[in-house]
Amino acid sequence: MKKDIIIPEVKDVYVAVVNEYNEIYKTQDWNAYIINDKDVDIEMVIIVTDGYSEKKITSKFRKKLDLLPKKSYAKIELMQEDLFALNNQFKVTFFEGNTMFDKTFLFRKNTINLKALQNIPLMEAKGVLVK
Repeated sequence: MKKDIIIPEVKDVYVAVVNEYNEIYKTQDWNAYIINDKDVDIEMVIIVTDGYSEKKITSKFRKKLDLLPKKSYAKIELMQEDLFALNNQFKVTFFEGNTMFDKTFLFRKNTINLKALQNIPLMEAKGVLVK
């Protein structure tokens, strides 16, 4: 039965970890975002994140978005720099119309850093992007 379930390839949806200035606390923060670069809205977006290494594992964090409009983005979570020494994965499931999509975005350990910053689609910000 499982073999009969077809989950198509995810295109134009990304996860980015962005380094940005926090006006309230006057700090540079790292925030994870989900980006919908599609020309259609996506619905029932469920994101499950965790970090892991050979010796450590973090607790799971879950976030649900009822709707992520086309050509938009939403903040997932604030990330502590200590987590960058771990592999950080974001499991994203969503519906486009009546079709379910699923993808795991993986930031390998130590790949989130100031030297890896690049322009992020749809955002006027720099960060680390996983497609």
